Amino acid sequence: MKRGIPVRLEGLSKRFGKVEAVKRLDLEIGAGELVAFLGPSGCGKTTTLLMIAGIYRPTTGAVYFGDRRVDHLHPRDRDVGMVFQSYALYPHLTLFENIAFPLRLKRVPDAEVKERVQKTADLLGIGHILERKPAQVSGGQQQRAALARALVKEPQVLLLDEPLSNLDAQIRLSARAEIRRLQRDLGVTAILVTHDQAEALAMADRVAVFSMGELQQYDTPEVLYHRPKNTFVAGFVGSPPMNLIEGTFTGDGFRAGELRIPIPGAPTGKGWLGVRPEHLALGEGGHPARVLVVEPLGREVLVVAEVAGVRLQVLLPEGERPEMGSEVGIVFPEPKELHFFDETGRRIGPE
Repeated sequence: MKRGIPVRLEGLSKRFGKVEAVKRLDLEIGAGELVAFLGPSGCGKTTTLLMIAGIYRPTTGAVYFGDRRVDHLHPRDRDVGMVFQSYALYPHLTLFENIAFPLRLKRVPDAEVKERVQKTADLLGIGHILERKPAQVSGGQQQRAALARALVKEPQVLLLDEPLSNLDAQIRLSARAEIRRLQRDLGVTAILVTHDQAEALAMADRVAVFSMGELQQYDTPEVLYHRPKNTFVAGFVGSPPMNLIEGTFTGDGFRAGELRIPIPGAPTGKGWLGVRPEHLALGEGGHPARVLVVEPLGREVLVVAEVAGVRLQVLLPEGERPEMGSEVGIVFPEPKELHFFDETGRRIGPE
């Protein structure tokens, strides 16, 4: 298997008529790195992936694989493997012939085809069912066959377009780990498109968060979670999402309507206060609140409570479950666990 190569996007944009789907994107992906493109539907992540693949031609900008510019090349000349959301397996062909298809197009000798298909299928745990057709295997096995078809070409860049979204939750978790293990073992550069932030944070070395065709932040999962660059990233990354309260910073605290939160060293001016649900707690002396919703999550319980007209989500250990409609006290964390954003939504601290 060939090792992965760096991928670089320079000033990349794509316009469909009057709609600018991707706006001047600059991005670098290291050799052998797995990067996730994350964002809601219509944010430009799949359009970007298809420009890297060569299915879409950029309106402006360039795509480089290593030092080689490839945006003018046909997809078959770019040395990429691609796995689609639908898997796109031919129903009338066996898994063997589905996986062998790209090798047949290159007129690879039959003996080499057999060897490479069997080796790749064994790597993915489907070497014993190659004579079956797609309808005769499970969704997880179809997903592995589609991945095998992409990898049998020995690509330098692997493109994954929401490959796990059609799987049920249990299979999705195991497939997530399998793809990550395989990618690391092979050293192939991989780009994963997903709208599932848990999937992106679990699998990727770095995550590019998109919104409305623009790159919002590109960093490691840890940085995205602990130091989001703006309110969009803060509200999109994390499950349950960060609480964002609009109000005014007063230098020594924050106020939103009747809610007053003392914060030594706070900034001044209008803005947003962010706090993760798991950093809030219930306790005596906290801000008086009424419990509106209690949602058991197994080992944890998600509580929606209203304090001084502001609704907050609080994530608690299962043993601390309050009653719906009860009165509780909400305790805010130390300033280091809070997030400050100005009125435009841009992060202003703490660092």
